[in-house]
Amino acid sequence: MNLNLPATIVFVVLFLLVTCLGFVAARWRKADLNQLHEWGLGGRRFGTVVTWFLLGGDLYTAYTFIAVPALVFGAGAMGFFAIAYAVLIYPFLYLIYPRLWAIARERGHVTAADYVRDRFGSRTLALAVAVTGIVATMPYIALQLIGMEVVIGALGFPTNGFSGHLPLIIAFIVLAAFTYTSGLRAPALIAVVKDMLIFVTIFAAVIVIPAKLGGYGAIFASVPPDKLILPAATADNFGKQSAYATLALGSALALFLYPHAMTGILSASSGDVIRRNAGLLAAYSFILGLIALLGYMAIAAGVNKDPAYAAGFAEYGSNFAVPALFLASFPSWFVGVAFAAIAIGALVPAAIMSIACANLYTRNLYKEFIRPDCSDADEARMAKIVSLVVKIGAVVFILAIPQAYAIQLQLLGGIWIIQLLPPILLGLYTDAFNARALLIGWVAGIASGTYMASTQHFISSVYPLAIFGVTVPGYAALYSVLINFLVAAALTPLFDLAGRRGTTPTGR
Repeated sequence: MNLNLPATIVFVVLFLLVTCLGFVAARWRKADLNQLHEWGLGGRRFGTVVTWFLLGGDLYTAYTFIAVPALVFGAGAMGFFAIAYAVLIYPFLYLIYPRLWAIARERGHVTAADYVRDRFGSRTLALAVAVTGIVATMPYIALQLIGMEVVIGALGFPTNGFSGHLPLIIAFIVLAAFTYTSGLRAPALIAVVKDMLIFVTIFAAVIVIPAKLGGYGAIFASVPPDKLILPAATADNFGKQSAYATLALGSALALFLYPHAMTGILSASSGDVIRRNAGLLAAYSFILGLIALLGYMAIAAGVNKDPAYAAGFAEYGSNFAVPALFLASFPSWFVGVAFAAIAIGALVPAAIMSIACANLYTRNLYKEFIRPDCSDADEARMAKIVSLVVKIGAVVFILAIPQAYAIQLQLLGGIWIIQLLPPILLGLYTDAFNARALLIGWVAGIASGTYMASTQHFISSVYPLAIFGVTVPGYAALYSVLINFLVAAALTPLFDLAGRRGTTPTGR
């Protein structure tokens, strides 16, 4: 494709605007950024409005904008499980996370692993939580790069060689610079611009595109029937029905266990801010539903059959459906706005993810095992350096490794991160679990979930579980965390009994 100059100019101007905001953020609510809780959590001072934008920018990413419609475009109704889990996550947020926030604020916890270390008195279990969080988040950052790479390619930039990767490299150099300087304040401020651009883009799309295609009736009429509804379950196979339900539930349980989501929660100024956002963030679920409909619009527009976009589909597959739809439907200047919204939608979560990984490494590996006596300033300095390393690693990963591997690792990341459910969430309400039992349960969950994904050759996270002659395809993350919980529950009384037998009458 040739370079779309008007779209590129608008794209660059908006990108420069958010870059300036990223650096200005260091002076917003000015504080000592040589303190980790100030750099990495914004001083825990974000109110309802800022938290709404921050969590929205954190959870609804560039890859969401690209991948959810792409899934609907390719797989049809199955892609709408993302809407179901976006509805389910907010009751969990309301009921559970204000309690975690209160404990973290009182005890000075910066990460979920800090909480686990304090709650169970186990450095090893806290290490497992920290490493799981970092490993599960790294491919998530790489996926943001994929979303940005798709829209940069759609603007007409070359996609091969150093020159093809140069725009992506420049974008992440800028990201690294303002994150190092401003910490969490940068993505919090940029998230406001990002969400405004997303709202403008989506509302324009759901009005203009259907009008060009003859209305929503014509759009749905053009979609193949097998993509409009899920096939019915049978007596011996629940099929996509159980896959849909377990994907929605498992994804909802896992989402706020990710370090970047946890960072957004712990940066709030109070538990009431979290509760308010549990209600207000539901507005994003409505927006996500509109985003998903873009997949059906792309089918109706026949963008995959247009020779003008053949190269894009050959390069990016279904992920090119949304960029092609915008190119076919809007004038170039608005395409620049839409593509900037997607690219900025990659910067915000990538920044928060890198900060969250840096917090985990610094607090739960560096300070815990390497330099227990490090000062607050040394702690913050190390976190800033690690945030740079994480971004560099993500860029190298996406440039050197096939895109499919990043997607497969992110699939595994969802299976791995949910294994933190027992120590983090169940530990808020009961002290019945033994730390060693939880650690073994974590191992069992990681191993079983990875095995289930391997049986699907790492291209699907849906595992066909056979029970008494009935096949129940379901999300491997949900099945594996049940194994995790059962192992921890079964071993806890055994470890407790062994501990009591090993204790002398004097308690020594």
